[in-house]
Amino acid sequence: MEAKGESRIRYSPLIAAGIMLGLGLGGFVDGILLHQILQWHHMLSSVRPIVTVSDVELNMVWDGLFDAATWLSTVIGLALLWRAGAREDVPWSLNTFLGSLLVGAGLFNFFEGLIDHQILGIHHVKPGPNELVWDLGFLASGVILVVAGWLLLRAGKRESTIT
Repeated sequence: MEAKGESRIRYSPLIAAGIMLGLGLGGFVDGILLHQILQWHHMLSSVRPIVTVSDVELNMVWDGLFDAATWLSTVIGLALLWRAGAREDVPWSLNTFLGSLLVGAGLFNFFEGLIDHQILGIHHVKPGPNELVWDLGFLASGVILVVAGWLLLRAGKRESTIT
């Protein structure tokens, strides 16, 4: 129980903001790097391969919807970060924030890879030879990012209890 006038340290507002930002930024890396720059795949490229102009248009619409969802996640993360910044009971820690970003990006990679690549099969990281290897690597990158983020989160909590 808290004594009158004491406030408890709360990590969750900063962590929630970091995770939402990480989800959005992870989605932007996927959408910008894999969809647009490398052009390895589009949202529906396994369901509707690009053969005609109509196929291009349909895939671009779904890529745009994907980008809109990642943008929305980023905006929500910024709003949560703004609210966390206004609270006196939220310790500002680079480890906590970066750890949260990594957890969010890792969750994005893992669940997007699991749902879109494996369960629905609507696209793959890099279709063609070694398709499964690329997909499993994407899933593994998600797990690695989550673990790295979790370790940073633990370090962030330790540093704020020391100071």
